[in-house]
Amino acid sequence: MQAVTTLRSRLYDYAVLMRWHRPIGSLLLLWPTLWALWMAGRPSAQLVLVFVAGVFIMRSAGCVINDFADRDFDPHVKRTRDRPIAAGRVTPREAIVLFLVLCAVALVLAMRLNRLAIALAPAGAFLAASYPFTKRFTHLPQFYLGVAFGWGIPMAFAAQSATLPAAAWVMLGANIVWAVAYDTEYAMVDRDDDIRIGVKSTAILFGRWDRALIGISHVLTIVLLAWCGTLTGRGMLYYSGLAAAGVTAGYQQLLIRSRDRERCFRAFMNNNYFGAAVFVGLLLDYYR
Repeated sequence: MQAVTTLRSRLYDYAVLMRWHRPIGSLLLLWPTLWALWMAGRPSAQLVLVFVAGVFIMRSAGCVINDFADRDFDPHVKRTRDRPIAAGRVTPREAIVLFLVLCAVALVLAMRLNRLAIALAPAGAFLAASYPFTKRFTHLPQFYLGVAFGWGIPMAFAAQSATLPAAAWVMLGANIVWAVAYDTEYAMVDRDDDIRIGVKSTAILFGRWDRALIGISHVLTIVLLAWCGTLTGRGMLYYSGLAAAGVTAGYQQLLIRSRDRERCFRAFMNNNYFGAAVFVGLLLDYYR
């Protein structure tokens, strides 16, 4: 009985390490991938399943390597000090093994795609593995995160059409500035702790201009997504989805107005609705 309890506790710690209890990161990675799949054409059910599974696996891998990279910082931050590695419930070696297993599973999934998509996969793995270390060297890790979280976009276009049209790169640009918006809101939660321990972020770099630059980033996201719509011949239902996304961005400005930690975190979480609004508009327009 003790062995069963211990195993259950270990599996729970691994699940927490992979953030299975907090799916918001997977959703923020999933929405742009779904945008790209439908913007590139009518995806098959199998292709959608491969990309959805790939998103959740690579997000899990990214969380594991993130906590490995931050194992010396997390114990000093209120929000992260109880993470499994920081709290000593999972060893760094165990984390690396788990990361490699997840990457291997993702590779098996990628092998079901065409050659161009497979050729893009190693870059995605490198971006996921290297992102956590960028916050040590630059105040702009959110831009790098946008590329890492958006790499499913060119892969989706490649898998769908075996090409990389201009719309794929415009949408990747949209995802980069969207990541700057939502991850700056996220970084505002930890800004005081990050300054104290020397972690860099756009929340620190932007300073008192944080709200304005988050708003500009959201506007640029919508402008670039509108450009994608023009390039691919989308109709009014798609642009209605962009308008709904704009409403969520406006609501986030109200949430972060006081720069209260809890409200900044709520603003970050609200970006799930931003991504969903864009996808619903695209889906309705595609099947109108």
